[in-house]
Amino acid sequence: MKRFGFGQSRTRVEDLRFLTGGGCYTDDINLTGQSYGMVVRSLLPHADVTVDAVAARAMPGVLLVLTAAEMAEQGIGPMVCGFLPEDAVPRHPRPVIAGPRTRHAGEPLAFVVAETLAQARDAAEAVLVDYHPLPATPHDAFVWEMGDASRVAEAFARAARVVELDLINNRLAPTAMEPRACLARPLPGGRLELTAGSQGVHEIRDRLAPVLGIAADRLDVITPDVGGGFGLKISPFPEQAMALVAARILDRPVKWTGDRTESFLSDTHGRGHLSTARLALDAEGRFLGLQVETVADLGAYISNYGAFVPTLAGTGMLTGVYDIPAFHARVRAIHTHTTPVDAYRGAGRPEAAYCIERLVDAAAHDTGLSPVEIRKRNFIPPDAFPYASAGRHTYDSGEFARVMDRALERSGWADFASRQADSTARGRKRGIGLAYYIEICGGTSGEDVTLTLSPDGGAEILVGTQSNGQGHETAYAQMVAAELGLAIERVRVIQGDTRRIGTGGGTGGSRSLSQQGGAIASAVESFIEHLQPQAARLLQAERAEFDAGFYRAAGGSVSFAQVLAEAETPLAASLRFRPPAATFPNGCHVCEVEVDPETGETEIVRYTIVDDVGTVLNPLLLKGQIVGGAVQGIGQALLEHAVFDPESTQPLTSSLIDYAVPRAAHIPEIDFSTVEIPCRTHPLGLKGAGEAGTIGAAPAVINALCNALELRHMDMPATPLAVWNALNGKLE
Repeated sequence: MKRFGFGQSRTRVEDLRFLTGGGCYTDDINLTGQSYGMVVRSLLPHADVTVDAVAARAMPGVLLVLTAAEMAEQGIGPMVCGFLPEDAVPRHPRPVIAGPRTRHAGEPLAFVVAETLAQARDAAEAVLVDYHPLPATPHDAFVWEMGDASRVAEAFARAARVVELDLINNRLAPTAMEPRACLARPLPGGRLELTAGSQGVHEIRDRLAPVLGIAADRLDVITPDVGGGFGLKISPFPEQAMALVAARILDRPVKWTGDRTESFLSDTHGRGHLSTARLALDAEGRFLGLQVETVADLGAYISNYGAFVPTLAGTGMLTGVYDIPAFHARVRAIHTHTTPVDAYRGAGRPEAAYCIERLVDAAAHDTGLSPVEIRKRNFIPPDAFPYASAGRHTYDSGEFARVMDRALERSGWADFASRQADSTARGRKRGIGLAYYIEICGGTSGEDVTLTLSPDGGAEILVGTQSNGQGHETAYAQMVAAELGLAIERVRVIQGDTRRIGTGGGTGGSRSLSQQGGAIASAVESFIEHLQPQAARLLQAERAEFDAGFYRAAGGSVSFAQVLAEAETPLAASLRFRPPAATFPNGCHVCEVEVDPETGETEIVRYTIVDDVGTVLNPLLLKGQIVGGAVQGIGQALLEHAVFDPESTQPLTSSLIDYAVPRAAHIPEIDFSTVEIPCRTHPLGLKGAGEAGTIGAAPAVINALCNALELRHMDMPATPLAVWNALNGKLE
């Protein structure tokens, strides 16, 4: 049996709570004396504004109206960026409440607080805003480069062929099932408390405290159950600061819950890149150099990780799984009068994978090589690891041809022609495509854990990560219960509370199991070693060896639970685990589509994923993560697009009527399996998986669609109208 429960499929212990209505989300919580906030948002993308709140303040039940003037009086600062490149300076720090100028439609102009939600809504409509419209003109934020431009120029000079593509990575709206909400309340002694859905309470606390002008230890942040995050809920938002300021002024709780339209207008978006990618090849189709020029739309302000995503997060992964000796990328980040852009599931790596995998398929098209052969010809070979990529990353392991061969076998790649003939006979166009992704995960920042064991066999784990649908309560409990032989039902996972948990990096970048799991394993090891002398005494041996929940010595054994029961008080261990290096999960997606040429509708008829995510803890949870991620990637490829008017930048997708998301009917049964190639730099051998499905899906779908339509390239989203236009010669 593998240690720490690795390889064991367990259903989620938290599911009973959720499926029976026992979940508790931010909007479910109500406090005595609670008031309600409503945001007045800008109707225009760029304008000088004058806000008149006199009438609103006189409305029944109104307790407070905050505008930019009141925020200045309270000493409230701008929102804090988590990352800026060295040459990036935010020209316009993002205010909590805008004024006297607004820079995107949906930006807060006032915050109305009243006794009831209906009163707050009525009063918000009474706030008068005078707009002096200004032109919606984009401007530069920064320019950032990576790689060796001169070496790339040399590679292109001696190339037998250069393949070039212009690529659109369409802007997306996260559309988490649970909209953002927060509940702020004052505490004795001038302290404040915020309850909000998040991907990590410490990030929210540490970024909001400077905005409020207080020390971080004066702000408590609590996160209950979370209905989806996808990167959106990593960062703090202006509404949280507004609610806290209002609670401090009124000395009573203030709740704000956004509706779906507010989500589209004010939640940070994802992607939004325009890239020109060029690949140099020799006469045998081997890659010599890669050059990528990207324009990254940051929106009106640099959001928390908005500048990190198109630079350090994704650019280094542009070379993918290929041995490309020369690489250079240039990112021109721009501000537009649109909703700010930040991390969205994959955060830079889906953009990179789409870029290189579409380019490789175009190279196959241009050279006459098959998509399989051109990849195999350029894969980093297994004996080259550890491999230092031209993108400044060191990959520890990988067997890319082996993984791809498994995917080709499981997908029935060799038999595609017969299925295509059947589709043709029915008047349909059928195509098949593959994509091979690799991503960087985990990082090396480290994570703390406190593990407490009770003599009666109970356990409590305090963690700094935050589940928002991944199943952490099961995964972490599984590690402890399986290794120590305890009942998983007796293991409690405590998360999302700065009052009890001092530090934490939160959940993002597929880091949770790599970092938090590593910390938990280390804590478990410390208990095994700590109780070893007691076990040896019970066994009347000099030393007892531990294995699968039991201490063993010559002539006998005793369970960990029996040894633990000898303790008079609970035992606790607190420690920090810091991985020595980032990890690099990778995998192959194979997509098969069928197109109705009369309507342009695309149906995904087969989908296969084979992943190398290192050692696998819980295969059932893993499949859920991979399939869910793939659905989001499919959504980007075929359906989703946050659209703004090209002249005015007025948002045109502000509801689920306008913004299409994938539904169950759009997705076939996904065939998923793994090839376990343990990570060489992580003590548990794992690599991470939370974003993997999203990263490989979009290029696989578009590659399949291009194959069906016999096109060299087609942009995302490939909606039925876009496909119909392509079939009828109207492709722009």
